[in-house]
Amino acid sequence: MQAQALLQSTPLRVTPLDPTHKPTPPATAKPPSLTRRRASITAAAAPKREKDPKKRVVITGMGLVSVFGNDLDVYYEKLLAGESGIGLIDRFDASKFPTRFGGPIRGFKADGYIDGKNDRRLDDCLRYCIVAGKRALEDAALAGDNRSKIDKERAGVLVGTGMGGLTVFSDGVQSLIERGYRKITPFFIPYAITNMASALLAIDLGFMGPNYSISTACATSNYCFHAAANHIRRGEADLMIAGGTEAAIIPIGLGGFVACRALSQRNDDPQTASRPWDQDRDGFVMGEGAGVLVMESLEHAMKRDAPILAEYLGGAINCDAYHMTDPRSDGLGVSSCIQSSLEDAGVSAEEVNYINAHATSTLVGDLAEVNAVKKVFKNTEGIKMNATKSMIGHCLGAAGGLEAIATVKAIQTGWLHPSINQFNPEPAVEFDTVANVKQQHEINVAISNSFGFGGHNSVVAFSAFKP
Repeated sequence: MQAQALLQSTPLRVTPLDPTHKPTPPATAKPPSLTRRRASITAAAAPKREKDPKKRVVITGMGLVSVFGNDLDVYYEKLLAGESGIGLIDRFDASKFPTRFGGPIRGFKADGYIDGKNDRRLDDCLRYCIVAGKRALEDAALAGDNRSKIDKERAGVLVGTGMGGLTVFSDGVQSLIERGYRKITPFFIPYAITNMASALLAIDLGFMGPNYSISTACATSNYCFHAAANHIRRGEADLMIAGGTEAAIIPIGLGGFVACRALSQRNDDPQTASRPWDQDRDGFVMGEGAGVLVMESLEHAMKRDAPILAEYLGGAINCDAYHMTDPRSDGLGVSSCIQSSLEDAGVSAEEVNYINAHATSTLVGDLAEVNAVKKVFKNTEGIKMNATKSMIGHCLGAAGGLEAIATVKAIQTGWLHPSINQFNPEPAVEFDTVANVKQQHEINVAISNSFGFGGHNSVVAFSAFKP
């Protein structure tokens, strides 16, 4: 009844490859810090959030495939416990690589989600997407016959990937070299291209709405959330499955990032290798998986009595226009992206009190992000900032998806997972990074940052849903 009444009344960054070329459950009483931050908003009129239920975008389901398994609660429980999912790579012989560890998914099973024949053929990048997408629909109360509640012509899929079907691609090249073109599988092109994850999930579900992929390296998932929300806001879709998927921990993937000099080489202690903002960090740790959200207009979600987990307030994307892999020294790209995301969300900087940082554990990228964030948030008091990658590694195109899920779970539970491996913190950070131990925190507005090779910046904002 309340629902009906409402409806009737809404960086992954490394050293430059060519250094010579640089173009110019929460407590009921609000914490004092949160109260002070909210009070400061009254000095000037706060921006107005969207009120139209056709244009308000809510999160009604989440699905993932992670190094901690496919269960949302188990995933977040392990994050809250500060458990590392990083270990030595054992799916291939990595003994000759200078980096021999990562966050590979072990024991993955798609039973009940993908039929046996396709399960054997598909690249893991595609398998992870299909399982995460279907589990997200289950979480959104849209499994099986419940999907009859939605207009499939107004339901879309926008799941991106940074690397695509890398195993299928690598195997195809090897077949060509060793046995000739006749031995290349006919699935080589379809399973390697980046749009196929979204396409196969839509084919399986019968979703005929907007369907494509975005590939912006490690900013991919946030770009997909931003685009999916805009389809809903413009009235082009009622519901979108959006996020990212990645499966790049194979010899060519590992070797490529080694060649970029991007990876940690802490082989003697892999679980402490990903250490964002620590002075002894030496590069990022590869991870993999998929993270997707079911995003709906508030009007559509209310009509079907959907579970509403959180609200997507807004987001922004832009480009540094500076260098292939190096962040801008002045932080302009990231800081302007954050500011634009807040404007799109209709919130002020003073309302934000939680940041899920990109924080990859690279020498240049970690502090570049912090410096850019401080340009927007002049007062860091009361703001908590943590690093999911410290436990699951950097999942590339899927990173933003898995981190958005962590952000929504933090909003739901009132608990922030720790940033582990904080042994020797950088003094310039000046934020509470939730070092090593979880913290209870009532979130007002949260932002999640993702940046990628090419200077791609993306920021999305979430909050608890309030009618």
